[in-house]
Amino acid sequence: MIVRQKYLDKLIAFQDTDLVKVVTGIRRCGKSTLLDMMREHLAAQGVPENRLLTFKMESMELASIADYRELYDLVVGRIAGQPHTYLFFDELQNVEGWEKAINALRVDADCDIYVTGSNAFLLSSELATLISGRYVEIAMQPLTFAEYLDFRGASWQPAGKTGSDIALFADGSFATLSSLFDQYRMFGGFPYLALQEPNEAKHREYLRSIYQTIIVRDIMTRAQRKGLRAVSNRSVLERICAFLADNIGNETSSNKIAGTLKADGESTNRATTDFYISTLVEAYLFNRVQRYDIKGRELLKTGGKYYIADAGMRSYLDSYRNTNTGRVLENLVYNQLVFDDYDVLVGHLRGGEVDFVATKPRQKMYVQVTEDMRDEETMRRELAPLKRIGDEYRKIVVVAEGTYPADIDGIEIVNVIDFLLHR
Repeated sequence: MIVRQKYLDKLIAFQDTDLVKVVTGIRRCGKSTLLDMMREHLAAQGVPENRLLTFKMESMELASIADYRELYDLVVGRIAGQPHTYLFFDELQNVEGWEKAINALRVDADCDIYVTGSNAFLLSSELATLISGRYVEIAMQPLTFAEYLDFRGASWQPAGKTGSDIALFADGSFATLSSLFDQYRMFGGFPYLALQEPNEAKHREYLRSIYQTIIVRDIMTRAQRKGLRAVSNRSVLERICAFLADNIGNETSSNKIAGTLKADGESTNRATTDFYISTLVEAYLFNRVQRYDIKGRELLKTGGKYYIADAGMRSYLDSYRNTNTGRVLENLVYNQLVFDDYDVLVGHLRGGEVDFVATKPRQKMYVQVTEDMRDEETMRRELAPLKRIGDEYRKIVVVAEGTYPADIDGIEIVNVIDFLLHR
């Protein structure tokens, strides 16, 4: 088991606190394995096995658990007589009223609680107010490029030693970082697949399984959860999903999508389209990024862009045609910024745009992303918006192809591999 240290450290930081630790993210991004990592960490600290209890809610053993009362009674029965237990609940979102059980266990039992879920409904329902202020969310993603190299068993030069494009494997073989990056951009970072050399046929079958589970189990059956609106038209849902995947990084709107579907003979409207998009975001398949007026320093109500959780899922939805590679590149940079704990917005300037405005406490940077700017006009277009920003924060252009000065008029030019590996 390859440890994803950043996420494990986040769990350890809140170990033995009164807060419920909730791990969220798209299916098969590694949430269950993270709980296993935490179990191993606790066992290494000397916690005996009988105090480490896991409840996998999608297993046949627990399939009959229908509501929070049954869940509470089951857990209380298993922890009876045990001092300070550690409770791990995997994929809890389908248990109606789960928050009541978790809150009661938190109050009634001497325990430390960890929960995973593959749908934002886990923390957005009215019942979730029961644990409001009493939980911490660890939002998990598929692998970053650095993690992907670790899973592939490739060693590479760290920060301060840029220049080499070679990654070495344990068996003595090697590959260029650029070739591994091309694989990552095409096949993405779901952990199971990253443990081996990419294979398109295997990747397609695995991603089909993830996609069908998200569509059928997480979205189409959502009405079975009390108070949730049903998604009634699978065809429309999948068409909207395909549209968003094909338009990552493009400014879009519900009206535009509805109009496109109507032109193709699919009956829908803006309200339905907006609702269906929200379910795809709720399932962590896409993220919506708001536009930010850089000069006015305020969020804009209109526009916005969508980015997909994993480039490999985009390839699957695109039938592996490898289209819009520049947009995929932008998506990878967005996912990296989120992994690095930045709040990310799309920057708006009058007559221009900055791909990302990334902020966290006492830090801000403006980021442009481009495939290639060896053409003089392309370089001018990418640099111009950054030159118009008058503050002192970092301004970066992330580029995939070509060789450039490290700095042009105070703007950093960074190769995408160096950016993703923090070199």
